[in-house]
Amino acid sequence: MERRNHGAHGGGKIRIGVCVMEKKVSCSPMEQILERLHAFGEFEIIIFGDKVILEDPIESWPLCDCLIAFYSAGYPLEKAEKYAVLRRPFLVNELDPQYLLHDRSKVYEHLKLFGVPVPTYAVVRREHPNQELNYFIEQDDFIEIHGKRFCKPFVEKPIDGDDHNIMIYYPSYAGGGMKELFRKVGNRSSEFYPEVRKVRRDGSYIYEEFMPTGGTDVKVYTIGPGYAHAEARKSPVVDGVVMRNSDGKEVRYPVLLTPTEKQIARNVCQAFRQAVCGFDLLRCDLGEARSYVCDVNGWSFVKSSYKYYDDAACILRKMFLDEKAPHIYTIPAHLPWRISEPAQPSDAVRNRERGTVGIPMQSEELRCVIAVIRHGDRTPKQKVKLKITQEKLLKLMLKYNGGKAHAEAKLKSALQLQDLLDATRILVPRARSGRESDSDAEVEHAEKLRQVRAVLEEGGHFSGIYRKVQLKPSNWAHIPKSSGEGEEEVPSEALMILKYGGVLTHAGRKQAEELGRYFRNNMYPSEGPGLLRLHSTYRHDLKIYSSDEGRVQMSAAAFAKGLLDLEGDLTPILVSLVSKDSSMLDGLQDGTIEISEAKAQLHDIIISSKVANGGDPAGFPWMVDGADVSTNAAQLLTDLAELTKEITSQVKRLSDDENEEVATDSDSPNHPYDQAKALWRTEIDMDRIAAGLPCGSESFLLMFARWKKLERDLYNERKKRFDTTQIPDIYDSCK
Repeated sequence: MERRNHGAHGGGKIRIGVCVMEKKVSCSPMEQILERLHAFGEFEIIIFGDKVILEDPIESWPLCDCLIAFYSAGYPLEKAEKYAVLRRPFLVNELDPQYLLHDRSKVYEHLKLFGVPVPTYAVVRREHPNQELNYFIEQDDFIEIHGKRFCKPFVEKPIDGDDHNIMIYYPSYAGGGMKELFRKVGNRSSEFYPEVRKVRRDGSYIYEEFMPTGGTDVKVYTIGPGYAHAEARKSPVVDGVVMRNSDGKEVRYPVLLTPTEKQIARNVCQAFRQAVCGFDLLRCDLGEARSYVCDVNGWSFVKSSYKYYDDAACILRKMFLDEKAPHIYTIPAHLPWRISEPAQPSDAVRNRERGTVGIPMQSEELRCVIAVIRHGDRTPKQKVKLKITQEKLLKLMLKYNGGKAHAEAKLKSALQLQDLLDATRILVPRARSGRESDSDAEVEHAEKLRQVRAVLEEGGHFSGIYRKVQLKPSNWAHIPKSSGEGEEEVPSEALMILKYGGVLTHAGRKQAEELGRYFRNNMYPSEGPGLLRLHSTYRHDLKIYSSDEGRVQMSAAAFAKGLLDLEGDLTPILVSLVSKDSSMLDGLQDGTIEISEAKAQLHDIIISSKVANGGDPAGFPWMVDGADVSTNAAQLLTDLAELTKEITSQVKRLSDDENEEVATDSDSPNHPYDQAKALWRTEIDMDRIAAGLPCGSESFLLMFARWKKLERDLYNERKKRFDTTQIPDIYDSCK
């Protein structure tokens, strides 16, 4: 009788109204939980249906004591609000706060009010597409919004919370490009577009810093403020391939939340007054463990977890009874839908059956695996050094070193390199003058300037991570200050060092990928692709570091691709999984003495008369297990020097022809090197290389500079001396 007094009808049962779109009611999680609630025998489940919700007036909607109502596409939220005001049922999820979930900027503002950590972000609102905004600035590797700078990689999300087309823009040092994230289509959740570098301007967006999560996302689901279930999955940022089980469901793995993350879940639930709520949690390693909420999805259930369905039904039952019949709430001895299921033996029973009780644990276990790996095959590394005294270049150095007279400037970004290219073009003579008054130094300086220009113009734009310039002041002058009081010191001469090349080749990428697969198959033979599962659940803490050299970063990304059985382009893998940490290589310089000694011994072996005359290199026992040295090595070295001269001579002729053609066409509006101003052009060699495709060609001027240097360095004609350390460089250049 008491129970009947607390229910409106139906034999005293509490009526649970399900006022959601039929598509949501028929999904497996909702069906599983409603079946369990019904099995308790205390509730009458009333499903409103689309016709009632969309067409009927609220006065004719079914009566209920508790209401499950949440927004989805096409749902009349305002109508549901009016029904709740009219009938005053208990609301599992409050309706008014659900309006906030349609605006990502409001979600972030609300989270901050409740002390929930969110990524650093800024908002761009446009009243119409392509509207120019004076507070929004875009450059090749960053954007500025109200003076706040976001360097790539950064994330671009529509303000509209129902729009799930999210973009990630990558920096030029990682190869550039954009990855689009979207609702799962088949086995895809994202696509990479290497040619896209500009952000969208067709609407309003929120921009936030990219948070490195090691390629893993965590989904958190609350049922009331005291319960949170978390699952990890492979992030769509990595390769966009959705991992599915035999039933076609996305593969996810339960993870344990930290106490801080449990408090975050509680705060999110209470901030939006949504008892049943889902949100995305980003676990980042930024010197210390931190977690950030990056999206709140509103009503959301775990897709496939019977334990979760059991918990959800029990917690919702308690909510309903506490609200409508608190005096009858008891904890059931058995879950009604599990009465017929056989009891599972406890761990102690299972151990006793296996005869493992009392067996001590192993005294040792593997705690860590560390691998140090060299980069893959690369194109030759090159360096150009020249002294500069031109005012235009010295001012450029001051521009990028903060105006400090004694500080060096490092130029790596596209904007910086474009400034240098513009200055160099003005300073380079259009053709060799051939004047007798030109000194050798002047001719050599002009040649080096042409080489600098050619390197900067190579490829058509500055995408990639394979060119950088250092400007180091070496002499200074004192000039009167502009204020007229005293003097100031300014650079009068500097050393320019241009480093380029060292690009990971197609073969190098394949080497690194194959090594990653080999490492996985040998270190984790029973796991196979499951290594990613271990990483996703944080039971296998995977960290990949590299130096800041482009070839090393790309090798690390390719290794990660093979190790974790990933697909797609290297740029997203690089940004998501590889951390730059040059300090890890500190200490390697301690081996320079031993390296120098080894090179000296190898030099002696190659040019020694014993080896040259076919003698036994008994004085070099350390070579017994090493590579063979030809018995006529000295003669081969002489032949190599002659062949190098011949190649240099041929390339020089081609370089002269190329230089004359450029000089002839320099006044043409279609000057080929003006392509370098097109910073976002993509059909170029560097992008092909970064994508792992075979390399293209380089200008003959660069080729000549490289071979001329090799010719001089291999054999010093004045000293009549060979430098055998140049042999590997010649080998690379021949390839």
